Amino acid sequence: MAAQMEVVLGVIILGFLFSVRGIEGRRVGVVESFEYTGISCRAHTVSIKDFGGVGDGKTSNTEAFRNAVVHLSRFSYTGGGLLYVPAGRWLTGNFNLTSHFTLYLARDAVILASQDINDWPLAKPLPSYGHGREAPGGRYTSFIFGTNLTDVILTGEGGTIDGQGEAWWRKFHGGKLKYTRPHLVEIMHSTSFQISNLTLLNSPFWTLHPVYSSNVIIQALRILAPVKSPNTDGIDPDSCTNVRIEDVHIVSGDDCIAVKSGWDEYGIQYGMPTKHLVIRRLTCISPYSAMIALGSEMSGGIEDVRAEDLTAINTESGIRIKTALGRGGYVKDIYVRGMKMHTMKWAFWMDGNYGSHPDGHYNPKARPVVQGINYRDIVAENVTMAAQFKGISGDPFTGICISNATIGMNPKSKEEPWTCSDVQGITSRVTPRPCNKLLHANVVTCAFPKESLPIDEVKLKKCVYKVKNNP
Repeated sequence: MAAQMEVVLGVIILGFLFSVRGIEGRRVGVVESFEYTGISCRAHTVSIKDFGGVGDGKTSNTEAFRNAVVHLSRFSYTGGGLLYVPAGRWLTGNFNLTSHFTLYLARDAVILASQDINDWPLAKPLPSYGHGREAPGGRYTSFIFGTNLTDVILTGEGGTIDGQGEAWWRKFHGGKLKYTRPHLVEIMHSTSFQISNLTLLNSPFWTLHPVYSSNVIIQALRILAPVKSPNTDGIDPDSCTNVRIEDVHIVSGDDCIAVKSGWDEYGIQYGMPTKHLVIRRLTCISPYSAMIALGSEMSGGIEDVRAEDLTAINTESGIRIKTALGRGGYVKDIYVRGMKMHTMKWAFWMDGNYGSHPDGHYNPKARPVVQGINYRDIVAENVTMAAQFKGISGDPFTGICISNATIGMNPKSKEEPWTCSDVQGITSRVTPRPCNKLLHANVVTCAFPKESLPIDEVKLKKCVYKVKNNP
């Protein structure tokens, strides 16, 4: 009951912030028409009801979803296919996506994840992790999953994908799981993926996990989980290139967005960075974690991240960089501007001694590089500590720039506003005054690139459909 109340509270807080754009739906007799904006339109449309789907919240629709996707896969090279999910509560086990495919959820459609652990097949660990993130063995396959695909869309009229994660959280806390919990949505080794205009609810583990993928568009999502639910990250771009995240509102038990690229020696060997990432108009509530975290699994590298128009409310930290000896890799060319924060423990946090290791085979001499970190145009209030910056002895974090930042401290805080070690950089027009390791300059504006990235040039099409509304 407490977990449900937290989610309800999150919905109330964010309700005035969130609006679904560019979508209309209406019923005309036995025909339902709808439209969406997407990277592609489809030539063939079917409803989950055409495959025997029953939206009563009790009947298993696993075979219906799997059969519908197999049917639409036949049209991959003749215009693609769209699977329409009408209003109802559609219980199902895991199912896979296909190329040139759209999954569309109507306004009151809810896809419910099965709570039967037998409905969740096992998979091998990711090669850049070499290890289940929570256990030595493999992991449970994500609820909605796709690999080696192109041109895939998950969208709708504000419909919901509910992972029903509470049973997984109980098993995790009770030490009853031999394998890593599943993600809610995962796309892997794929290109041209869009997810938009949906609510993602109660993931068992990380919510949305694009990995080893490129040209990813994430727009107008609500991602909700109880703030004490374990490891329910909102979005985890992982070894991805050209990703655009816009107009997303997250209530989470962990980082709202966690940027990753592999774990220790496995990530170093795999060598696939996350780069060219855009984040705009993000709202985050996460009392025990960060609005945007870079790492801690960053062994393949993270570079060219551009984040702007950010709002954090009752969140542990604003921007957090997490790494450690043995990680290797790098975090560089990070640009943040236009950030508002309300009730925070830290506005900024960098930690060079964070996180566990997959096994004992990592190289403790694999030193991560952190450089070129730019923050500007920031207002915060009711903050316990302005920043905690801890680099690595003999391997300082360099090129830190903070400009035009006003951080209002909680008057009851007894902490030093700034804690700094093994860092180098410059600040300008920052209050309270930063530590001496960050040199003070009168007029400096930290960098933010003017040129756009290729993912910003992707234009969405208007697609209009009609589907028979079978009783």
